[in-house]
Amino acid sequence: MSSFTLPQLPYAYDALEPYLDKETMTIHHQKHHKAYVDNLNAALEQADEKDDDLDSLLQRISEYSPAVRNNGGGHYNHSLFWEILSPSPRLNPEGKLAEAINTTFGSLDHLKAEIKKGGLGQFGSGWVWLYVKFNGSLAVSSTPNQDNPMMDIQSANRGFPILGIDVWEHAYYLAYQNKRADYLDSFWAVLDWASVEKKYEEVLSKIK
Repeated sequence: MSSFTLPQLPYAYDALEPYLDKETMTIHHQKHHKAYVDNLNAALEQADEKDDDLDSLLQRISEYSPAVRNNGGGHYNHSLFWEILSPSPRLNPEGKLAEAINTTFGSLDHLKAEIKKGGLGQFGSGWVWLYVKFNGSLAVSSTPNQDNPMMDIQSANRGFPILGIDVWEHAYYLAYQNKRADYLDSFWAVLDWASVEKKYEEVLSKIK
């Protein structure tokens, strides 16, 4: 049967302070993300399903139960979130990604404004994404709960995520309380554009 595991963080829980505090990071990873992994494994076992490829599973999520959708999304989304954060990030995109951002959004600042708008506009829990459409172009969208653009239940805004910001309250409330806008602004100080570029290149090679 499938057995997904909780990924280890590539940095200490306090490494992203003061932007993301140690207590939030610890709870977020050890409690919330771990619960998604455990519940995903349990849901797949109960359904007598085996699917060790999380990307493939999400792209066919309409075939699975709500428990697989919620927890599979939770595992994928958080794994991406940890991967693109760094205590010593490169703070600006370069190369093909920088060109695509300028072409699509006009500038990096305009992209950040679009992402902030999407994050603030997501009512309740969810995520805001920078993703690559199936035609290779960039787009921004938000999704509720643990959904993401890769899932085939999306009637629009489908593609491959390369940057995601968790706007569930558990991601920021201890430090920012109800100030989601401040959290979204602080996020850029720990986003590693080198990691986002790597994801971008992987996606482009996949859709060509």
